[in-house]
Amino acid sequence: MLIIGIAGGTGSGKTTVVNQIIKQLPTDEVCVISQDSYYNATDNLPYEERAKINFDHPRAIDFELLIKHLKVLKSGKAINQPVYSFVTHNRTKDTVKTHPRKVVIVEGILIFNNKELRDLFDIKIFVHAETDERLIRRLKRDISERGRDIDEVLNRYQTTLKPMHQQFIEPTKNFADLIIPNDRFNTVAIDIVRTVINERL
Repeated sequence: MLIIGIAGGTGSGKTTVVNQIIKQLPTDEVCVISQDSYYNATDNLPYEERAKINFDHPRAIDFELLIKHLKVLKSGKAINQPVYSFVTHNRTKDTVKTHPRKVVIVEGILIFNNKELRDLFDIKIFVHAETDERLIRRLKRDISERGRDIDEVLNRYQTTLKPMHQQFIEPTKNFADLIIPNDRFNTVAIDIVRTVINERL
């Protein structure tokens, strides 16, 4: 099993890179695990308190469960991935049964922050995008997909997203084996990743 970690700031284009990689692989040989599924369960908090959680801080992630699930997949067994709702800021009662595959891609903004998790990755990729580009993408996504208004998104960006990116995400670029600039011309970097995957497989 080849485990690939893909990190980068919010709106950097991680999903685009993931999709470019997996479209070249047979569907039964690859699975994707999103860090977003592993935000801590917050059943004990009322909605108002959940909405105030700093989701860009490593403390918001259930790294223990994510590491456990990767190890279970590595041992050849299936896992029940949690499903997280950004509308309710909590895990839902649903899970997604995920089977072990030849290639497992883990993507998320904070996945290089935990050493035990980082050490499970065979290839570490950081997707880089300029700050204004990430903000524009985040605005579009949060307004259209998550029901936020523009003031809420901008306020969260200034108070948590930007400082957390500088403190916890940008520095983890140093752990990456490959840094991909997220623009239309990253086909060379994607081709390198595909070549490495094919060699490993």
